[in-house]
Amino acid sequence: MSLVIDNLKKSYREPGGGRIPILNVSRFELKNAEQVVLIGTSGGGKTTLLNVIAGITAPDSGSVVIDNIEVTRLNEPSRDRFRAQKIGFVFQTFNLLPAFSALENVLLGMSFSGKGTHRDRAVDLLNRVGLGHRMNHRPTQLSVGEQQRVAVARALANRPSLLLADEPTASVDVANQDTILQLIRDACHEHQVSLLLVTHSPDVASRFSRVEKLSDFNRPAA
Repeated sequence: MSLVIDNLKKSYREPGGGRIPILNVSRFELKNAEQVVLIGTSGGGKTTLLNVIAGITAPDSGSVVIDNIEVTRLNEPSRDRFRAQKIGFVFQTFNLLPAFSALENVLLGMSFSGKGTHRDRAVDLLNRVGLGHRMNHRPTQLSVGEQQRVAVARALANRPSLLLADEPTASVDVANQDTILQLIRDACHEHQVSLLLVTHSPDVASRFSRVEKLSDFNRPAA
């Protein structure tokens, strides 16, 4: 799945009525099946950019085109459907549903896509992130690192065409970091999924051939 961003701007309103510019991206491209790491400072707009790409947040102006579909021109219900069908998202805050087990959270990720649920795949993904023995536990019964691993499994569950990963290893211990990264990269390679991964870790970034600094193409003050 290809991604093209053109003249994208996003700002937020201050309590006093002014606006704080967050994004001003003239051009950014991600080719089909390409794997790219995005590095930026805290508060620099990385998460906002991912949210705009996914159609969670609407920009002030500009376009996000994913496989020739201009996501920014879709209404909110259409953006939600598109995201459920085509995009996997590893949220920095996990966004797991507390009333459901790890397995149920992964299965729900599948059900939203409209592609049906496949218990065997969900179980396999949880086994691959090292949670086969914890799949019936709810998020509150899991450590922060375990919750993050569930979030990764859920994002991959519906075989997305584009995977957006917001600090997917930030809460995972070193022993599991390589497992998570390898799972993400292998799954994307196997199914020709485009990957945009946000991280602040030079070690994580060093595993990828294309590394972009957000500050090199985002000029919010311009």
